[in-house]
Amino acid sequence: MLRLPAPNEVEETVAYDVIIRQGLWFDGTGGPPKTRTLGIRDGVVATVSDQPLDEAGCPDVIDAAGKWIVPGFIDVHTHYDAEVLLDPGLRESVRHGVTTLLLGNCSLSTVYADAEDAADLFSRVEAVPREYVHGALQANKTWSTAAEYVGAIDSLPLGPNVGSLVGHSDLRTAVLGLDRATDPTVRPTDAELEKMAALLDAALDAGMLGMSGMDAAIDKLDGDRFRSRALPSTFATWRERRRLIEVLRKRGRILQSAPDVDDPKSGILFFLSSSRMLGWRKGVRMSLLVSADAKSMPLAVHTFGLGTRLLNKILGSAVRFQHLPVPFELYSDGIDLPVFEEFGAGTAALHLRDQLQRNELLADEDYRRRFRREFDRVKLGPSLWHRDFHDAVIVQCPDKSLVGKSFGAIADERGLHPLDAFLDVLVENGERNVRWTTVVANHRPKQLDKLAAEPSVHMGFSDAGAHLRNMAFYNFPLKLLKRTRDAHRAGAPFLSMERAVHRLTGELAEWFGIDAGTLREGDRADFVVIDPAGLDDSVDGYYEEEVPFYGGLRRMVNRNDDAVVATGIGGTVVFRGGEFREGYGRTVKSGRYLRAGEPHRGRSAAKVGA
Repeated sequence: MLRLPAPNEVEETVAYDVIIRQGLWFDGTGGPPKTRTLGIRDGVVATVSDQPLDEAGCPDVIDAAGKWIVPGFIDVHTHYDAEVLLDPGLRESVRHGVTTLLLGNCSLSTVYADAEDAADLFSRVEAVPREYVHGALQANKTWSTAAEYVGAIDSLPLGPNVGSLVGHSDLRTAVLGLDRATDPTVRPTDAELEKMAALLDAALDAGMLGMSGMDAAIDKLDGDRFRSRALPSTFATWRERRRLIEVLRKRGRILQSAPDVDDPKSGILFFLSSSRMLGWRKGVRMSLLVSADAKSMPLAVHTFGLGTRLLNKILGSAVRFQHLPVPFELYSDGIDLPVFEEFGAGTAALHLRDQLQRNELLADEDYRRRFRREFDRVKLGPSLWHRDFHDAVIVQCPDKSLVGKSFGAIADERGLHPLDAFLDVLVENGERNVRWTTVVANHRPKQLDKLAAEPSVHMGFSDAGAHLRNMAFYNFPLKLLKRTRDAHRAGAPFLSMERAVHRLTGELAEWFGIDAGTLREGDRADFVVIDPAGLDDSVDGYYEEEVPFYGGLRRMVNRNDDAVVATGIGGTVVFRGGEFREGYGRTVKSGRYLRAGEPHRGRSAAKVGA
């Protein structure tokens, strides 16, 4: 007769769901790495052991000898707000080890505005085809409140864990209507401002992390109704912003925003609004978007670091700057690049969707005179683009003789103003048939290394899910780890490996207040196994991939499958050997919505065994 084991015997013989064997383990706290074996059970790290674990009955054993075991990376700046509805697996991030990401940045969210308004807010700013954004929202937007939004996102077969912010432009649009929200003569009434504050408060009640804003008027609306107007949040007064920041202050939540590059005092106002010194008991954590070492402003990088730390200390503020820790390389098909919105003439061209009309405008001499005046005008304050056409190289063109040349070199050959040479090449070859590239920031290795170690900046700014044909930084954590490893090999370290991992994981989780970023006993088992031998030149390669849910559009991606051995989310290996598990992001849910204020599980959540 078969003897059933006693209950205590069952407990002792429960198998692990995943074992990661003998890898160099980083826990995400910044502590030194150790060679360990991890046993994962019921979605959490049950055991971290310096001895082998019993593998009997374990369906998934990963041999990590010679490899790194790190917490899943956190991406705090994405624009997957529409894509998550079409492909909840968010594969381009997860295949590079990102297991937690944040939606709702730059004042843009899909919480309150209706489908048409949200599509107009989002599509041109983030360079995603409007028809697909609108279609995704029209077909899937079942919510009208923040609580319903959180529930709807959490009900998706999420691949990664997702947290989110509510956008200021979303709030303004919902209360004022998109027309009034983008009218510079309109100021919200006291009742309307209180309604915005109430909607923000409801979003925080639902578990959203805070609010996002955008001060810089470079971003423009899509659609036919109010096309080329600036985003609603750029029209807000500081009275309006302060009222909403009061809500964040009371609730201990964060603000993500971007200062107005044309108004230097804008940055100071963020520090003051974050401060505890003006009669406020609580400060407000602020995460500000910047292009840290911009070619257009080579001295600006020196305002970060010590200056930011001093201001935070003097004012009792809590401001950090989001930094992309890799060279900021942009690509463009013709003039379809957001930096051209810095010029009125650029906005006029991007306003036209018809290709023939746009080509006619680019060829018009009056238009060109206006564009040259704006282009040559010396402006005080930073800008995103360096405006140097000698540093803008053609990579695709019907005229093959131009490939590999800069527009500046072509201007020199033809005896033209660089802008005229640029426009001539576009008109002669069909504006969108000319693809070119430039690096606009983070081009100096010494400054890049300095920023990577600077505590007043944190890792972010990937814009994952946006600017599909302009840039791809899905793998920025791998690039930072490669640079850190290479610097150690060269005998010139700028950051320890454990500190680099901490900056990409636990540090971000703590700042943004989310349950993620560490890989200790009792923590949720979100992990990446990395083969350092795969951190090679492929991390800097150019790759494109077809996107089925965007009608077959080809977008820029990254491909480092030799570096990422496996990505695990919620204790399940979802990506391994260059492939996603069956049903991933469709019928299988591995991630969840991370609500603000959820306690970190810590050691108490697991039965520590073996």
